Amino acid sequence: MATPLNHPQRRPPLFRRAIKIRHRKAHEVQDPLPQTVQEVEPPSHHFSSEERALLYEEALYTVLHRVGQPEPSHVSEASELLRYLQEAFHLDPEEHQQMLQQTQQLEKPMLFLKATVKQAKGILGKDVSGFSDPYCLLGIEQGVGVPAGSSPAARQRQKAVVRDTIPEEQTHRTQVITQTLNPVWDETFILEFKDITSASFHLDMWDLDTVESVRQKLGELTDLHGLRRILKEVRKDKGQDDFLGSLVLRLQDLRSREDQWYPLEPCTETYPDRGQCHLQFQFIHKRRATRASRSQPSYTVHLHLLQQLVSHEVTRHQAGSTSWDGALSTQAATILFLHATQKDLSDFHQSMAQWLAYSRLYQSLEFPSSCLLHPITSIEYQWIQGRLKEEQLEELATSFSSLLTYGLSLIRRFRSVFPLSVTDSPARLQSLLRVLVQMCKMKAFGELCPESPSLPQLVKEALRIGTVEWFHLKQQHHQPMVQGLLEAGKALLSLVQDITGDLHQCRRTWNKIFHNVLKIDLFPMAFLELQWLVAKRVQDHTEAVGKLVSPEMGEGLFQLYISLKEFCQLGPSPSETDGVLALDGFHRWFQPAIPSWLQKTYSVALARVQRAVQMDELVPLGELTKHSTSAVDLSTCFVQISQTAQQLDWPDPEEAFMITVKFVEDTCRLALVYCSLIKARAQELSACQKDQGQAANMLCVVVNDMEQLRLVMGRLPTQLAWEALEQRVGAVLEEGQLRHTLHAQLQGALAGLGHEIRTGVCTLAKQLEVGIAKHIQKLLGVRESVLPEDAILPLMKFLMVELCYMNTNLVQENFSSLLTLLWTHTLTVLAEAAASQRNSQLASNRLKIALQNLEVCFHAEGCGLPSEALHTATFQALQQDLALQAASSRQLIQKYFCSRLEQQAETTSEELGVVTVKASYLPSEQKLRVELLSASSLLPLDSNGSSDPFVQLTLEPRHVFPELAPRETQKHKKDLHPLFDETFEFLVPAEPCQEEGACLLLTVLDHDTLGTDDLEGEAFLPLRSVPGLPEDKEPGEVPQTRLPLIYPAPNGDPILQLLENRKGDREAQAFVRARRQRAKQAAQHALRPGR
Repeated sequence: MATPLNHPQRRPPLFRRAIKIRHRKAHEVQDPLPQTVQEVEPPSHHFSSEERALLYEEALYTVLHRVGQPEPSHVSEASELLRYLQEAFHLDPEEHQQMLQQTQQLEKPMLFLKATVKQAKGILGKDVSGFSDPYCLLGIEQGVGVPAGSSPAARQRQKAVVRDTIPEEQTHRTQVITQTLNPVWDETFILEFKDITSASFHLDMWDLDTVESVRQKLGELTDLHGLRRILKEVRKDKGQDDFLGSLVLRLQDLRSREDQWYPLEPCTETYPDRGQCHLQFQFIHKRRATRASRSQPSYTVHLHLLQQLVSHEVTRHQAGSTSWDGALSTQAATILFLHATQKDLSDFHQSMAQWLAYSRLYQSLEFPSSCLLHPITSIEYQWIQGRLKEEQLEELATSFSSLLTYGLSLIRRFRSVFPLSVTDSPARLQSLLRVLVQMCKMKAFGELCPESPSLPQLVKEALRIGTVEWFHLKQQHHQPMVQGLLEAGKALLSLVQDITGDLHQCRRTWNKIFHNVLKIDLFPMAFLELQWLVAKRVQDHTEAVGKLVSPEMGEGLFQLYISLKEFCQLGPSPSETDGVLALDGFHRWFQPAIPSWLQKTYSVALARVQRAVQMDELVPLGELTKHSTSAVDLSTCFVQISQTAQQLDWPDPEEAFMITVKFVEDTCRLALVYCSLIKARAQELSACQKDQGQAANMLCVVVNDMEQLRLVMGRLPTQLAWEALEQRVGAVLEEGQLRHTLHAQLQGALAGLGHEIRTGVCTLAKQLEVGIAKHIQKLLGVRESVLPEDAILPLMKFLMVELCYMNTNLVQENFSSLLTLLWTHTLTVLAEAAASQRNSQLASNRLKIALQNLEVCFHAEGCGLPSEALHTATFQALQQDLALQAASSRQLIQKYFCSRLEQQAETTSEELGVVTVKASYLPSEQKLRVELLSASSLLPLDSNGSSDPFVQLTLEPRHVFPELAPRETQKHKKDLHPLFDETFEFLVPAEPCQEEGACLLLTVLDHDTLGTDDLEGEAFLPLRSVPGLPEDKEPGEVPQTRLPLIYPAPNGDPILQLLENRKGDREAQAFVRARRQRAKQAAQHALRPGR
C-alpha cells in the first residue's frame, strides 16, 4: 500500500491509498532539520550515556531490520556489523547483549518500496502516426511468490498483468506522455508491502487510445504501415488501450537502492523487443519503534550516528599510530547507508549531516581536512535557501563561522601546527586552505555570512599576528639562564638563526602554498614584520657592548654579523620595498669590532701553521701528492681567511679596501713565516738523520711545500675578489691605487717564495752536478778499446737513478727547474771537455754520443724538458763542434765542400766574375758531361789591365773521385770575358756523384808564364743537382748554369783548423795545404789597391 510521506497517521487498510510524489516536489516534504543554538565554540563530539544508548538502539534497529540485497562493497553479515557497533560505542558484551535483546523485542517497522519511474526508450509505436501515448500502471503483488530464476516470459502472459493481479485501489498510474517513443515521467510512488519474500513489483506500459473518427485517422495516415494500423483499430473495441510491455521483479532480489534500465517483456512474440524502462527503487521504513526515531527528526539522528562512527574511525587509527585518510570502513559505510536509506534521507540532508559532523570533529580530532570538500561540493550543488528553517540556517551559519575561526587559528599557528618535520604538513595546510576557500565561495556562505571579510584579508591578518607571536615565543625560548653580554649575544645569535631558517622555509615551502591557493605572498610579509623586531634587539645589544670589544665578544659579534647578512640577503630588493628597512646599514653597528675580527683571524691562522709545521715529518702525502701535511694545513688556513673575507664583505668601499689590504698583508706574512718554520723543521729533522738520501728527501719535500704555497698564493686575487673590489672602490680611490697596493704586497711575497724555491732547487742541483762532472771525466779516461756506447753507460745510469729519484720526490714545476739547472751545468762541463779534447777524435766521438743520449734523457719523451729548453745556443754550438771533432778526415773534407756549396748557393754578387756551364749525366754511359761555355766580368790580374784566364775542372772530394784527374780549358790571352765553349766528359758511376759534398770545382786562374798562376775565383757545382742523376733518366734539354765566383773564407775555416791539427794524417795535411794556398791567393787579390 502507498502511504503519504507527510501524513502523521496510518490509514485503515481499506482506505489505504498510495500518494504519488512528483520528483519536482520531493524537496518540500523532507523531515525538518533540528533546531540548534548558534555557538561560537563547536560542541564536544562526545555524547552522554543516555544519548549514546538511544543512538546504539537506533543503529541496532537499522541492522536488525535490514531490507534488500546488500551492495557489492558493503558488509552482508549482520553479526559483523553488530560487532563493529559494539566496538564503536565501547560497550562490553553484557551491555551489548542486553541492548540487542531489547531492540529485538521492539515492534518491526512498516516496510515501503519507494519506486521512481524515470523514463523509457525504444518503445513500440502503436498510433497511426508511428508514435504512442504511453503511461504506466504499477503496484505490488503480495502473497504470490515467483520461483527463483524464472522470468515473466516463463509465466502465462496476460495483457492486463497489473489490472488482473493487483486491486485497483493499490494500482498506481503515471501521467500520459503523448506522441513519443522515449517518454520521460520522473514520478515517485510509495508502495507498502508486508513480506519481502512473497512480494513482487509489477509494471505495465500502455498506449492510451482515444476515440477518433476514421476520417481523422486517415488524415494522420503517412504510409502503408499506418493503413494496417487503421484496419487493426477498426477490429478493436473503441477506447481500448494498446499494450506496450510489462515488467515483474521480486522484491527480495532488489538491493536497498536500485537504479537500472529494465527490458519490457511482451505478451506475444510478435514484437519481442519492446524497449526499456528506467526505474529507481529504495526500501524505506515507517513507524520505527526506536526512541530516537520517535523523539528526534531523522536528520538529527543520522547526524549523531555519523558523528559517533567517524569519531570511532579516527580514534581507532590514532591508536594504531596511523592517520585516518577520510575513508570509512566498510562496516561504518554499510550502517550509515542503511540508516539513510531506511530513513529516506535525501542527498542534501546527508551532505548537510556530513558537513556538520565533519566540521565539528575536525576541530577536536585529527583527520584530513580534505574530508570536508565532498559535503561542501554537495551542499553547493543542491543549495536552495528557502528549504531550510531559520534555526537550521543559524546552525549552518554557526558551522561556517566556527570552522573559519578554527581554521584561522591554525593558520596563525601554522609553524607549530604544520611542522616541516612531518612530511605531509605542507599538504595538510594546503588542504585546509582549499577547504576554507571552497567554503567561502559557497552560495550558502555568502547568504548566511554576508558581512564576513574576504578570506585573503583574514588570512593576511592571521599570518601577521602569528608571525609576531612566533617571534616572541622564540625570543622567550632563547632567553639565557645567566645574565651577561656574552650570554645575551649567544641567545640573540640563536634567535636570528632560527628566524633566518624560518624565512628559508617560508620562501621555499609555505609561500608557494599561500600564493597558489590565496594569491598571498607570505614571505615578504613575514620578512618585513621580523626585520623590525630583529633590528631593535640587535641594535640594543651592540650599543650595550660598546666600542671596546674583547676577543670573546668579537667572535660572538662576528657570528651575529654573518647571520644578519644572511637574513638581509633573503629580503626583497630595494626597488621592491616601500621606504627604508630597519636593517639598512646595520653593518655600522659592528664597526668597532673589525680590528678584533682581523686580529682573531690572523692569530688563529698563525697558531694553526705553527702547530702544523711542528707535527710535520716532511714526508710526501702520497705518490701523486708530493707535499707534506703542513702545506695542506696552510692551504686550509688561506681558504679560511678568504672565506672570512667573503663572509665579511664590508659594504663601505673605502673600509672594504683597507680590510682587504690587511687580509693580504696577513696572508703574505703567514707565507714568509711558514717558509722560515719549514726550513727550521727540515734542519731539525736532518740533524737526526745519518742518511744523506733521507736529508735530500726532506729537502725535496720542503721545496714542494713552498711550491704548493706559491700556487695557493697565486689564487689569492680570485679568492679575495679583487676585480669586484676594484669596481666598488673606483669612485673612492685614485686610479691604480688598489692594484698598486695589493699587487705590490702579493708580488713581494711571491718573489720571496720564488727565491726560497730557487735556493732549494739549486742546493739539490749542486749535489748532482758534482756526480755529473765526475762521470764525464771518467768517460774521457776510458781505454780506447771500449765502445762509446759502453763508455757512457755509467753516466747514464747515474742520471737515470738520480733523476727518477728527484722526479718521484719533486713536483713537476720544481723538477723542471732542477732539470734546467742540471742541463745548463752539463752543457758547460761537456763544452769544457770538448775544448780540452779537441785534437782527439775518439774522445770527441764519446762526448758527441754522450750529448745525444743526455738530450734524450733530459727530454724523457716529452715528460722532461721541452725541445726549446734543450736546444739552447750553447747546445747547438756544442753539438756542431762535437760533430766536427768526432768526424774522420774524409768526413771533414766532405763537410768542407758542403759548406762551400752552401756559400755558393748563398752568393748572388758577381763582383769576382761569373762562369757559365752546362752539366748533365748520361746514365747509359755513366759519363758526366760538362760544357764550359764562358766566363765574364773577370778581374784584371795582370799589369796590363787584363788577364789570361783558363778554367781548371776538378771533381771533389778527391777521395771520392781518386782516379779522375783534373781537366783544363784552353788559355785565352788578354780576355776578361772569354768564350771557352769546350766539352769535358768524366767517366764516373752515379753513386759517388750523389754523396754528401760531391761537386764540380771550377777554378778560374790567370796564367802567368814566369810565376804561379793567379786565382780569379772558384765556383762549386753540386753534382746531386745535375740533370740525369736524381731521376736516373737520360737528360733532355740541359739548362745553362751561371755560377758567381767566390773566394775562400779569409779568417780561416774551423774544419780546416781541425784537419790541420791532425798532424799524422797526410791526406788531411795535403788538403789543408791546398786550401790554404787558395786562401792565400784570394787574400793577396783582396789586398790589392782599388779592391
